[in-house]
Amino acid sequence: MRSPHEIKSIIEGRLRNYLSRDRTGIRRAMLQIFLRIRSLTIAQIFEELNKRFTISYHSVAAMVGIIASRIGILHVNRNREGTCSIYQIKEQYVDLVTRIVGST
Repeated sequence: MRSPHEIKSIIEGRLRNYLSRDRTGIRRAMLQIFLRIRSLTIAQIFEELNKRFTISYHSVAAMVGIIASRIGILHVNRNREGTCSIYQIKEQYVDLVTRIVGST
């Protein structure tokens, strides 16, 4: 079993790799939105990003899915009806994301 330090190192590497392929700044902007607001739906993220970038709703959903599943820094809460998911940045990764987004 991996220690929390090892897990954080792996996540840091994945996040840095993910941001290294960010040509337009959309990925970084999305992470900044999560740091500022902390709890969002796909629709809310889309509204925020659409103010600065030309992007589709499905692209936003795909990016959030990658960040939640592959990188693992987001927690997903579903409402009781199961119609809407709320994504939150995990507290243990806030400092890591702040450091990485600020340095890239």
